[in-house]
Amino acid sequence: MKQITVSGAIILRENNGVKEIFATKRGYGEWKGWWEIPGGKLESDETPEQCIVREIREELATEVKAEKILGVVDYDYPTFHLTMHCILCTIVSGDLKLLEHEAAKWVNKETLCSLNWLPADKLILPAIEKLLVSEEN
Repeated sequence: MKQITVSGAIILRENNGVKEIFATKRGYGEWKGWWEIPGGKLESDETPEQCIVREIREELATEVKAEKILGVVDYDYPTFHLTMHCILCTIVSGDLKLLEHEAAKWVNKETLCSLNWLPADKLILPAIEKLLVSEEN
């Protein structure tokens, strides 16, 4: 089975005392219309952290700082095995401009599970939920 390794950005902010993460909606391909944490494929010469900084710059015209790996998800899609490094990120500069996705929204602990998440992304939701309710990052 084909192996794909990606990094996903869990972009965290606090809005009026409420923690939120940034979710994007796929605008193309087999999974069009499904929600995901933004990110992309690792290149052969980069770490997961370097990958996510590059991918968010390319997809969202925003500079992020990779803070720490929140978790690693493994999932078997019908035609490939996905390994996704889920990296907690903070915005350094930029306004999260959608260059590849059809929609995006900030979600909090109450709205996190209301989206139609990609199957692999669903596996990191419990860790994100803990992050959104914790007092510290």
